[in-house]
Amino acid sequence: MRLLVLYGSQTGTAQDVAEQIWRESRPLGFHGPVLSFEDYDMQQLIEERLVVFVVATTGDGIEPDNMKQAWRFLLKRSLPAQSLQGLQFACLGLGDSSYPKFNYAAKKLSKRLLNLGATSVSPLGLCDDQHDYGHLGVSLTWTRDLWTSLKSILGIENSKQNGANKTVSKWLVKEFPDSVPLNVRLENLAWTQKQKCHSFKLKDNMRTTAETHFQDVRFLRLESLSEYLSWEPGDVLDLQPQNSDEAVNTFFELLREHKLNFDETTAVEVLPTYPDMPLPRAFAAPITLVQAAKYVWDLSAKPRQRFFEVLGHNCSDEMESEKLAEFCSAEAIDDLVAYVNRPRRNLIEVLQDFRHATSTLTLSQLFEMMPLIQPRSFSIASDASSSTLDLLVAVVQYKTILHTPRLGLCSNWLKHLRPGVEVYGIVKKGTMVWPQDLAIPLIMVGPGTGIAPFRSIIQNRLHAQSKGSRIGPLVVFFGCRNKAADFHFQEDFEAWTKDKLVEVHYAFSRDEDRKVYVQHQILKNSHHLAQLIKEQNAYIYVAGNSNNMPKAVREAFIEILDGQGDYVDLMLKQRRYQEETWA
Repeated sequence: MRLLVLYGSQTGTAQDVAEQIWRESRPLGFHGPVLSFEDYDMQQLIEERLVVFVVATTGDGIEPDNMKQAWRFLLKRSLPAQSLQGLQFACLGLGDSSYPKFNYAAKKLSKRLLNLGATSVSPLGLCDDQHDYGHLGVSLTWTRDLWTSLKSILGIENSKQNGANKTVSKWLVKEFPDSVPLNVRLENLAWTQKQKCHSFKLKDNMRTTAETHFQDVRFLRLESLSEYLSWEPGDVLDLQPQNSDEAVNTFFELLREHKLNFDETTAVEVLPTYPDMPLPRAFAAPITLVQAAKYVWDLSAKPRQRFFEVLGHNCSDEMESEKLAEFCSAEAIDDLVAYVNRPRRNLIEVLQDFRHATSTLTLSQLFEMMPLIQPRSFSIASDASSSTLDLLVAVVQYKTILHTPRLGLCSNWLKHLRPGVEVYGIVKKGTMVWPQDLAIPLIMVGPGTGIAPFRSIIQNRLHAQSKGSRIGPLVVFFGCRNKAADFHFQEDFEAWTKDKLVEVHYAFSRDEDRKVYVQHQILKNSHHLAQLIKEQNAYIYVAGNSNNMPKAVREAFIEILDGQGDYVDLMLKQRRYQEETWA
């Protein structure tokens, strides 16, 4: 029976889960592709009889980029009420309960499918990144229950080979003859996504925090090399990072150590195993392993269960083979979390630990097990009227129980870029929506690098004012540790306040005897803010880390509005109160 698996994925996790569901379906006798929403013609959904949807939620309850067009189609009013009455479906959501709109995309999709007459064969699954096991805390049992339900509904026998999904691979990998020259453009490696990219020249890459500060934050100024590129305040720039030369060298030193019959110079051609499986753009042309390791494979990624499953295929060492098999089971999930998640162990370190399994790797295994580098999104910190597209990037580096510090792939790649280099990316719409009436006051709360999108809207409003437009009050709450250490855009804010263009309230938490945060400054200005909100219909925007700040800020606004939580809830529904936060 045909089973279609569709996924909406932003970081690759939902795709990974969907592909695992697809692999598990094959031994049960199902056939059909696993596709992203953007690779499927949604008009054909009316002809489908069984579909599994795996959907991530991004930002403020937003569907992933590769699902947006499909979602617009499903929302069409012209669709008949019972147009999907022949469809049976199951829906699994991937979300984070620290965000207010937890798994909103999956909930909306499931509800819409039911409204169009479809029938659910399994309860809506809601995975939570806050779970000790991450998405596995729900996805493993949900998938198991799905197969139980389908076996009962469809009368599927249990005689199929259990575990046969080990042989189900996405790609056929063939060595490319040395005699044939490769012709791979750098742009096609530096940007392997489907969307057409823009090119930028890096003008400046400056550290904005003091050398003694615990965190390195970078201010990058990019000059567009593409014609007619524009953006709106709150938009984001997607960049695809590259692995460091150090990581690439470590990877190939490991392969050379095991005397495998391929190395960095080996060229391969990658083809889909099944005709309805789309091939990633990165593999559209033959590629060398060093190109794959530099531009395509995420060498810094935490390995997922599929990685361990494929790694163990040819392993003859009994102890390693058993341990790899354990990591793929639901029973040993505690061991998997302790080995991978808590220390943030990357896949190169796993290959180093499982030396016998690594020594038997084949090219096919390598391409099957390695995750692809995904783009990272950064808020644009300048208005389109500016001469450059600016970014404010916190460089991720932290320690775990492992000896080597953990490094964020994209931020550390950006950190080491030199002025003059060309980079590729795309500008995307952000989640923030601004009032069309420029006279409406804006209240912006942006501690740390959360201040980036607000610099963009301030520049935009002040540019409009310089052209004769009347703008409303611009009120900013900025917080950091020390005025002398991590005061981002200090020159801008001091100039704006000196000229009385922007009203800024600072919270330098470590400069006071008692820690002062942005929520304290909000309470301190309660009467003024309440007046702006209630009498002038001010909009509130909050950007920054999703841990404790958004909740504390929301509670502060509720307090200054006389404890009217319902009023803040109404503002959220009306998009007068918006949050853009990240973990």
